[in-house]
Amino acid sequence: MATQLRQSQRRRQVLSRERIVAAAIELLDAAGEGALTVRALSERLATGSGAIYHHVGNMNELLQVAIDSVIADALAALPADGSGATRTPEEEIRAVALGLFDAVTKHPWLAAQLAVQLTRSPWGPVTVRVFESIGRPVRSLGVPQPDWFAATSALVHYILGATTQNAQTPHDGETPRNEVDRAEFLAAASKAWQDLDPDDYPFVTAIAEQMRNHDDRRQFLTGIGLVLRGITTSYSSAEARGTGRTI
Repeated sequence: MATQLRQSQRRRQVLSRERIVAAAIELLDAAGEGALTVRALSERLATGSGAIYHHVGNMNELLQVAIDSVIADALAALPADGSGATRTPEEEIRAVALGLFDAVTKHPWLAAQLAVQLTRSPWGPVTVRVFESIGRPVRSLGVPQPDWFAATSALVHYILGATTQNAQTPHDGETPRNEVDRAEFLAAASKAWQDLDPDDYPFVTAIAEQMRNHDDRRQFLTGIGLVLRGITTSYSSAEARGTGRTI
């Protein structure tokens, strides 16, 4: 009896909330949101459902904690420029954007969840983390306070929208799972564009080869640059006119 009690106590000590969250993320990475069940988690952790519920309220709560954990880690490990110099606001925004982009690339299930967080849980920790990480450098760009939300929202919506589009979801027969599949997918799409009637689709046929050879990460950063130039140009022009606001 005493031995069983000690073994039970050791199991409770070893099984922590952090271990449960880590195991949940592993399941999500392997097969998506549908794989996160009490049974699968119990088998992975070699424990019972009661021990899991002792640390987390339910599977939905665990999913939310897993999302927040991944985002917190991504934003805490932003790539440095290597020089030790302080980043400019533009560099900080690009670093945050790439951190989120890479997090979704590593955890494809995260893409849909970020969209849900943004639209259904603006008060939640994930949305707040993302807005704070983007909003601080936006403020440093000289954007007037009445426009902080609009400018930050424009960046956040582009970043999350682009990362969602580029996410490669496992077990989706129409989505490329690796670089070879991606190359074949883009080649097929490019040929379909090239085969269109150039009189009806002059622009699409003209960019078909560019689409085949594009790099997702570079394209993503190009979009960030365009949004940032729009923000800085708009507000610097407004300041020169003495209005401090965009038109």
